[in-house]
Amino acid sequence: MQKELQKTERELKIKNYSPKTIKSYLYGLREYFSFKGNNLVKLDQENIRSFLLHCEQKYVSPQSRNLFLNAIKFYYRNVAKEQQKINIQSAKKQKSLPVILSRNEINKIIASPKNPKHKLILSLAYGAGLRVSEVVALKVKDLDLEELTVHIKQAKGQKDRISVIPKSLINILKNLIAGKAGNDLVFESERGGKLTERTAQKIFEKALRDSGIKKEATFHSLRHSFATHLLENGTDVRYVQELLGHQNIRTTQRYTQVTNPRLKNIKSPL
Repeated sequence: MQKELQKTERELKIKNYSPKTIKSYLYGLREYFSFKGNNLVKLDQENIRSFLLHCEQKYVSPQSRNLFLNAIKFYYRNVAKEQQKINIQSAKKQKSLPVILSRNEINKIIASPKNPKHKLILSLAYGAGLRVSEVVALKVKDLDLEELTVHIKQAKGQKDRISVIPKSLINILKNLIAGKAGNDLVFESERGGKLTERTAQKIFEKALRDSGIKKEATFHSLRHSFATHLLENGTDVRYVQELLGHQNIRTTQRYTQVTNPRLKNIKSPL
């Protein structure tokens, strides 16, 4: 098993997959190999179906099952060099609306931390619509404070994009990065290294708790709220798509379900 996983990791790196995708694919493949047990190189579509059913019975989410399937397909196509196509459809994903925080709730969350750096992390994540991975990887040279823009490099899907920086954060950011070199991180850990994603998530979770908001929100809810509030302000959905870096407009359009003003103007008959 270890030999096949190493070969898969090598192929994923050659094809320039992101470290996060490589880690996820290897985990999914390890789960499948453990289930299959032997003769790993031989493609057995019925065995793959049994594995996916086994995952469903263990309450593995549709998203994770699809990731496992993609990892298996990658292995047999690129490593085992199997010519036979795997004719198994992806699991139907659950269609749930993103958790959106109101402007008032956002203000409460940002006001909650006493640490100015923690406050700024949450403010910038919301104000620029950043993922947690993008916040912790942000470098000084990525900020253009004169133009009020931030350059997010090699984000999800290995793509660059430009987003906006709120004018209200400019002076705070200038003070934070004063004396730093272009390659220095904007947000460093207490020990001087890179802030972990989990640390940033904990900052959000504590702020959410302390603000008394009961919604099941996560750090990513700041990004969801950024998109929704822009649409509520009348920003064209295609501009929001660019700021978020969505490849497909349909991904961005799901926010219109949350922010439809016509629905909000309907009063219940009770």
